[in-house]
Amino acid sequence: MGPGFLPRAVCIGLLVLGGITGFAALRRGAEPIEAIRLRPLLVITLAISRPGREIMEILDLLMLGFGEAMTPANLGFCLIGALLGTLIGVLPGIGPTATIAVLLPITFFLPPLAGIIMLAGIYYGAQYGGSTTAILVNLPGEASAVVTTLDGYQMARQGRAGSALAVAALGSFFAGTVATFAIAIAGPMLAGFALNFGPAEYVALMVFGLLAATILASGPVLKAIGMILVGLLLGMVGTDQATGAERLTFGSLQLFDGVEFTVIAIGLFGFSEIIANLERTGSAGVTVAPLTRLWPTREDFRRAWPAVLRGTGIGTFLGILPGGGATLASFSAYSLEKKVSKTPEKFGTGMVEGVASPEAANNAAAQSSFIPLLTLGIPSNNMMAMMLSAFMIHGITPGPTVLTTQPEIFWGLVASMWIGNALLVVINLPLIGLWVRLLTMPYRLLYPAILLFCCVGVYSMNNRIFDVLLAAGFGLLGYAFRKARCEPGPLLLGFVLGPLLEANLRRTMLITQGDASIFIERPISLTMLAATVLLLVLMIVPSIRKKREEAFQEDEA
Repeated sequence: MGPGFLPRAVCIGLLVLGGITGFAALRRGAEPIEAIRLRPLLVITLAISRPGREIMEILDLLMLGFGEAMTPANLGFCLIGALLGTLIGVLPGIGPTATIAVLLPITFFLPPLAGIIMLAGIYYGAQYGGSTTAILVNLPGEASAVVTTLDGYQMARQGRAGSALAVAALGSFFAGTVATFAIAIAGPMLAGFALNFGPAEYVALMVFGLLAATILASGPVLKAIGMILVGLLLGMVGTDQATGAERLTFGSLQLFDGVEFTVIAIGLFGFSEIIANLERTGSAGVTVAPLTRLWPTREDFRRAWPAVLRGTGIGTFLGILPGGGATLASFSAYSLEKKVSKTPEKFGTGMVEGVASPEAANNAAAQSSFIPLLTLGIPSNNMMAMMLSAFMIHGITPGPTVLTTQPEIFWGLVASMWIGNALLVVINLPLIGLWVRLLTMPYRLLYPAILLFCCVGVYSMNNRIFDVLLAAGFGLLGYAFRKARCEPGPLLLGFVLGPLLEANLRRTMLITQGDASIFIERPISLTMLAATVLLLVLMIVPSIRKKREEAFQEDEA
């Protein structure tokens, strides 16, 4: 008789007793109030059952997380991240990717949890900020807010700007809260499942993730695959850890240790963004829609909440997928709303559903994309690749062991997301006027400041001018990629996952003495490889390929 025998026996007894009592009450025609008295019994039953114990453990760990997140320092950095994210979301042409790339070196001097909380706040805070200018100015600060302009700005022109902003903010808060609890619930389960992973499973998972990222990336699939291969190649630069052989160093001593992630990230997303914006000749005038009441009508609430629920579900799911993210989620949610609506022809004329669903989706996706990173150690998109680098700067390897060895990091980050979402609602609605006035900031002053931060950030890593020059070279390369319609995100994923993929592949071959059949003998790796083959088939099917191209044409429009 094991230690769980007696609790199970008591639980079964309570269930039987509850069933008999309830049946007897129904037989004698008891009032509904008598049925309510059974609730304490059900609560007790749930509490002592295995799912109940797991829920209580999660709640205890969440309390640990809130204790970590609500320290003055972590609260301060959460607020800084939320403010910076909103600012970056409001200003078009910068984006959270470039901002996080610039700030990565700074986090080296911060406590691990504080730095990670700040960077995470910038990411999901940018989703909030992007909706403000999309609604008031018809100018999306973020790619994920492009579809919000279609109905949000029309609502503003009709004198319903306050309603649109409130729906966007409240829908984002709800979606962020749901996604945060999804991390709290799914995280431990996925981490427990990931403990069964060996090197063969990780190889299959990474191959699947890289291929999925090419399908979900914008632009032609072949170009996305090319970006993955370039990233894998860059990840091999330097001295091979297993053999000590030099690879792709071209005799340069500075490349013996490989290329720094920060150099590539700042070059591709920071320098290239500045170069691209040099093409702007003059600045367009900003016309702000009038802002009236800041609360939706009852009719807007009635029509918005089902759209928020659908957007939350879509965003939470797509955020977990490799290559997914806020932009894909917002466009998918908007397309779904048009399909389920009884009046799809009215979309684009000021439908509140066209604001509620994509805004909920992009915020849910921004936070659920942390799930594969925190539980499996696999980044699902280029933003999560940067977050992985932030973890590794502090010597933390994300994955299933983080929940047991460093639970304060995992649960502190989860708790900070809920706090950050609450702060963003407070920050965005009362300060709308300030955020809109920031659009008048001259870019001739803004971009030199960003360039200075980029150079300082790169130089501070190793105190070498070579790294600054290399980052500038990657900036030119990133600009060339933009002109060729090659998205640099898959390159970053390939660079991050390449060394991990190679290390696990070598480990697998060492264990099996070169026998590759292990990949089809183990159920998990076989399932992953089958999914990879299925993705390849989908890439070949003409109808699927056509729909994908049409979707991204709509994205670019």
